[in-house]
Amino acid sequence: MRETDVAVIGAGPAGLFCAIHAAAAGFRVVLLEKNPQPGAKLLLAGSGQCNLTHDGDIREFALHYGDNGKFVRPALMSFTSRQLMDFFSTRRLAMKTEEGGKVFPATRRSADVLAVLLAECEKLGVAIRCSEPVTAVARAGPGFTVTTGTGQMSCAAVAITTGGASYPQCGTTGDGYRLVASLGQPVTDTAPALAPLVIREYPFAGLSGISFPAMRFSIWRDGKKVRDCSGDVLLTHTGLSGPGILDASRWIRAGDILKLGFAGPVRREELAADLATRAPENPGWWISTLLAKYPIPERLVRKLLEISGISEKMTCAHLPAAQRSALAANCTEFPLAVGSLGDWSVAMATRGGVALDGVNNKTLESKLVPGLFFAGEVLDIDGDTGGYNLQAAFSTGYLAAQGIRKRLEHG
Repeated sequence: MRETDVAVIGAGPAGLFCAIHAAAAGFRVVLLEKNPQPGAKLLLAGSGQCNLTHDGDIREFALHYGDNGKFVRPALMSFTSRQLMDFFSTRRLAMKTEEGGKVFPATRRSADVLAVLLAECEKLGVAIRCSEPVTAVARAGPGFTVTTGTGQMSCAAVAITTGGASYPQCGTTGDGYRLVASLGQPVTDTAPALAPLVIREYPFAGLSGISFPAMRFSIWRDGKKVRDCSGDVLLTHTGLSGPGILDASRWIRAGDILKLGFAGPVRREELAADLATRAPENPGWWISTLLAKYPIPERLVRKLLEISGISEKMTCAHLPAAQRSALAANCTEFPLAVGSLGDWSVAMATRGGVALDGVNNKTLESKLVPGLFFAGEVLDIDGDTGGYNLQAAFSTGYLAAQGIRKRLEHG
């Protein structure tokens, strides 16, 4: 049986960073990866350009992890976005901040990010064993026995950094959840996150490509509002996408109703009152002219008029009150029924994972199994688009390594 101090399972960004910092503390580290090469999903990040983090105030990062920001805050503060940028820049990979705050390597190559991480592993003596899937993890006295396809390994601490279940073509097929559950660690239900929406009876297929910056929209379920949201929204051939929809998808379920505010921040009652005032004042205007002051593209205006039962050639003098009311509602609260969320092959992250109430957020060690640590997407953490998920992966990888150090040095 082989022996080591720390076994890290999963060679994505969280696993690589955990292994690097555990080895930097002087421990023998073995990094186990089932794929032939490490970093498969990292290579696809940002369409291969690797949006590493965001150049915002780190104290506000926690707002970008849905309802679980409080849990991830200690990790974010332990290794900040500035420290992450410095980590790579001091290793001769310059960073570049784009308009809007997204941070990329100046080369725009995920492969260069991975190369820095692998070089650091080699320098620190991390043993990376690829094509070696872990089939079981079990307690063995004060430590663990890790079983792979080639044998067994004993270790004092284990870090599970296997990622979630999105992009299964990269090998992220939920293996970590099964390993965790076998050790008695609770796992919440998982589903796609950062996913586009497929809409039932979708009326805007012909308007694919139209986008709305900072659109206001709301999520409704069983006749009750679940949440108000805002963000950039894109009409697609089959439904909705764009950063605002992707970020909100963590809260959206099949069967929900989304109400879209095409007219900007104006509310239904305000728009209805505006139409009621201006239509009589301009009897010869076409109805579409009344909407020209609002940020609704002309093609969409024509479609909304049609859905509201209004002819394109109808003038304000002939606009009935019922149709005026319908138009105001459709411009400000257009209802779309969610048929489904994009599946694992298109979702960029996973909602759910290792239940956070079973993990110490100051060390990322299990509250139930001493010596067992977690980092990255295997945890029930999913961030917004814009670099927040990779930042969480690196930050939790770093904090888990510090937790391992405390466990092994002090017991």
